Amino acid sequence: MEQLGNLKKTEAKIIVDAIKKQLTDEPFTQTKNRKPLRRNPLSRWELRVKKYRIFYDSSEDGNVVEIKAIGYKEHNNLFINGKEFEL
Repeated sequence: MEQLGNLKKTEAKIIVDAIKKQLTDEPFTQTKNRKPLRRNPLSRWELRVKKYRIFYDSSEDGNVVEIKAIGYKEHNNLFINGKEFEL
């Protein structure tokens, strides 16, 4: 994923570890850090990890989680690849 390459190694490791832990079993069950999103062009689900947001969907067969984007929030603003993104 391109967005991981733009992060410090420690930040990327935190995100990858969270993805493995949170999205391996029941990734489409709402939790404190995982929630479905309103209709938008990016994804149907969001995983929060500190200031970072991992946006994901399921594959067409529903058996695989597809990471669509990784961004971060500053206040109410979302940034993906260094550019502000509106959901």
